[in-house]
Amino acid sequence: MEYRDKSKIRFNILSALVYMIGLVLIFQLFNLQIVHGAEYRAQSNTRLTRESTIKAARGDIKDSTGNSLVTTKMTFDLEIYKTKVDDQTLNEALLKLIYILEANGDSYNDNLPLTVEPYAFKQTSEEEQKKWKKQYKIDENATAEEAFAAMKEKYNITTEDPIEARKIMAIRYEISRNGYSNTKTVSIATNITRESEQQIREQNAEFPGITIVTEPMVSYTSGTLASHILGQLGRINEEELKGKEDTYEADDLIGKTGIEYIFEEYLKGKDGKKQIDMTVDGTVTEEYVVEEAIAGSDVILTIDANLQKVAEEALKTNIQKIANGEFKDQSDADAGAIVVMKVDTGEVLAMASYPDYEPELFVTGISKEKNEEYQNSGTAPLVNRAISGEYAPGSTYKMITAITGLETGVITTTEKINDTGVYPRGHNPVCWYYTSYRRGHGYLNVSDAIKHSCNYFFYEVGYRTGIENLYKYSTYFGLGQKTGIELPSEKSGNAAHAENVPNNGQWYVSDTLSSAIGQSYNNFTPIQMAKYISMLANGGKNIDVTLIKTIQKADGTEVSKEEIDNFVSQKLGTTETTEQISINPDNLQAVLEGMRGVTSESGGTAYSYFRNFDIEVGGKTGSAQAGRNGEEITNAWFVGFAPYDDPEIAVVVLVENGGHGGYTAEAARDVIAQYFGMNETQINENLEAIPSTQLIR
Repeated sequence: MEYRDKSKIRFNILSALVYMIGLVLIFQLFNLQIVHGAEYRAQSNTRLTRESTIKAARGDIKDSTGNSLVTTKMTFDLEIYKTKVDDQTLNEALLKLIYILEANGDSYNDNLPLTVEPYAFKQTSEEEQKKWKKQYKIDENATAEEAFAAMKEKYNITTEDPIEARKIMAIRYEISRNGYSNTKTVSIATNITRESEQQIREQNAEFPGITIVTEPMVSYTSGTLASHILGQLGRINEEELKGKEDTYEADDLIGKTGIEYIFEEYLKGKDGKKQIDMTVDGTVTEEYVVEEAIAGSDVILTIDANLQKVAEEALKTNIQKIANGEFKDQSDADAGAIVVMKVDTGEVLAMASYPDYEPELFVTGISKEKNEEYQNSGTAPLVNRAISGEYAPGSTYKMITAITGLETGVITTTEKINDTGVYPRGHNPVCWYYTSYRRGHGYLNVSDAIKHSCNYFFYEVGYRTGIENLYKYSTYFGLGQKTGIELPSEKSGNAAHAENVPNNGQWYVSDTLSSAIGQSYNNFTPIQMAKYISMLANGGKNIDVTLIKTIQKADGTEVSKEEIDNFVSQKLGTTETTEQISINPDNLQAVLEGMRGVTSESGGTAYSYFRNFDIEVGGKTGSAQAGRNGEEITNAWFVGFAPYDDPEIAVVVLVENGGHGGYTAEAARDVIAQYFGMNETQINENLEAIPSTQLIR
């Protein structure tokens, strides 16, 4: 009985509480709807809330010392929402806004195809004028002044001053072209000054619908420097946007080439959200961040900006000197590449391709004229020749033939072969020396054969080894296959092999002989050549070519090397691995000694450029005939490493139609001098000592 009484008391108390809460809610509802209903309805009808995206800053791309080559600066942009103000109020506000912008040197979007004083159409063709008039419902026979009057009436512009009327009309026309609403904005001006930004904010109530947006803008801090490495940005297209709608908006920038493309997922930050409260007449009453934006990760490259600059300048100067006939011979050189690589790690310290281009032009939208200039230029400035240009290596390949012969035992480091001038097998090719002097080099060992670039010697070695062995060592040293460098559009090139003959053709002894001196079907990229020379200099150790030092997230932590490698492999689809081959140190030393003779001993094909150089260099020149645009040209190479006794860097120079490999040695010398901090002005050279090009060397 007592238990039932207690339960009844608890029930009554609970019921009383429910009734009391109900009464409170009813009273509050009465208060909201009846007592203050009109007030709250009026307030609600005069307030709008919009959500706006806070664009995240894109990550920087930096050189190995931390210098930003691509960075993001924050800019102020002006946008306008649709409000309930009348045309006269809007027009007056726009004119006042324009005067603020002009006073501070800022421009605004102006695509109106009409001018005043004098009245004229901007369109050049009558057909374009008619099309525009039809779109805006203007008589097709209207003059420019009549069309202006029609547009003035369309936008209810009342000022009698035609210049003022046109200023207002330009913005109203921009709104008409793009369309706006209370949720969709139209851009009025971009990258305005802080002075304009402050004045507009202070007078916010006078500018209905106007909002200032802080936008990140990508900037290439050094102009064209490393343009082929860094790559381009561009507006995301429909195909790229598919499946990424949660990450990108329709007008976002996205990496299209280079590092910008490969590491887009790291460089792009995560956008935030901002809420904007405003009255229906467009006056902003409050702004607050709902979700913070997170900046993208910084990509740190292995290249050194100072060395990169010197490499680009040295390449350009070298090409111009060859084209101007400042060496003994003149040829129409117009393009080329340089690669500088750490021999023990495969890190790329500099990579230049000439001609270059201005990547910043693509950020805001490159002009049609400039884009056509880039696309239609015969020198293809958008192509990175260091990784996409495929060239016969000429005599710079002879170290492969030498290593192959020594490692397979068909020659020794001391054996001498007698160059009689005309090789008696295959197509009876001749040594370049015979062409010049009607006799051969005589007896040479492998080191001297490299120093003098004796074709006859390497014909014989190639004949003894056969193409299978040449192919084996070519591919081991990275020739004819992609290096896996972290850039798109890398070409694999081709290492000569009996199975690589086009159209299932037959392989002949002559093909092997030509292959042995870097011709036939041998075609390699400069980046492959840099890996090859690096491996010669480091004792034959295989290396992974790389442009990436690290990736640093916005919170300061670094992405692991394993994650980077896996990401790049997946993006590029590279899975090639090479089995390590142990090269006899004595054989390697004999080859390197020959390269030392090229630069350090009289008779070496690059001796005149390095004879007074403070650092001993191992090198090799090469000239290889090739076809281009229906004509025969001679591409020029220099490959080398320094210092000779303790190699640190490999340098490869390629000049299209450079004529003679020796001419390109000057560019390599300047790069080496920069790397080791030498005084280049003390370097002497003797151009007269350089022989002219004779066949393949």
